[in-house]
Amino acid sequence: MPKEASMDLKQIEYIVKIAETGNITRAAEQLFVTQSALNQQLLKLENALGIKLFYRRKHDLTPTDAGKVYLKYGRQMLIEKREAYNIINDLAQDNLGHLSFTFSRERGLDMFVATYPAFHRQFPGIIVEPHEMRVHNQQLQIAQGYVDLGLVTLSEQQKLADLQYDHIRYEPLLLCLPRKHPLAKDAAPVGTYLEDLPYMDLSAIKELPFVLIYKESTMRSLINRILGAAKIRPYVLFESGSIRALLKIVASGLACTITSAGYIRGKDDVAFYRIPGDPLWEMCTVHKKDTYVSKAMACYKELIVRYFTEKDPLLTNQNRSL
Repeated sequence: MPKEASMDLKQIEYIVKIAETGNITRAAEQLFVTQSALNQQLLKLENALGIKLFYRRKHDLTPTDAGKVYLKYGRQMLIEKREAYNIINDLAQDNLGHLSFTFSRERGLDMFVATYPAFHRQFPGIIVEPHEMRVHNQQLQIAQGYVDLGLVTLSEQQKLADLQYDHIRYEPLLLCLPRKHPLAKDAAPVGTYLEDLPYMDLSAIKELPFVLIYKESTMRSLINRILGAAKIRPYVLFESGSIRALLKIVASGLACTITSAGYIRGKDDVAFYRIPGDPLWEMCTVHKKDTYVSKAMACYKELIVRYFTEKDPLLTNQNRSL
């Protein structure tokens, strides 16, 4: 490879961002450089290599075979750079560096707001880069080395082989009905522990309208499996990325839903029922396997566990004293 075509880390970041966005304009905006400057960097690199890295189709760019090779090794170099700096910063004990952290909306955001002040007091020099994204995207971003740490809820089948999942807790999925619905006449009182909730046969609600979490979510695939096993093809009135919005609709009496036991508190107008077979999913922190866990990341993992153990525990007999 000619000297001028050596892999410069800043240049790699540019090419990776172009590949991520598929568009020079969007990549330039996210990199805080001009579109012209970024395009010139790409052309300069392609001229030095003597081969195109991207196919140009109108406004979209997709990697060529050469581009895929460049991206594969370039991304690995960026991961190794981040890991090296994490190790060096820990050795220097200067509490400097970055921590890229992802979580899903609502509970993930609640957790971040509650835990960040304690983290910042301990690591004031660490720049935390929080991102709200879907679990599937979190896993891909972590696997590709763009993100250090994630908080996910998913089933065992949805885990990726090259990621490390550290268990926080299991959460049962519950059927949620309007408390004023006739089918909810035997509903448990507000504040009933999960173990003491009554069961409901799903065949009883097969004619009811549903409001459900969006199709791309990890929970939706579990819900589809549950309803499919019960031979229910639901009439879906509304879909949302917000479980709290879905429960608000249920409380109004318009529909039913299925959601996680982590959302049971404070929903006085919703009746919760256990589902036969007690389906559940798992809450975990996740990071890339075989990578260095910095002191900052280890601290944040501990804060997350403490939050869901002490500040937002499940409503169970086991947590009666909390």
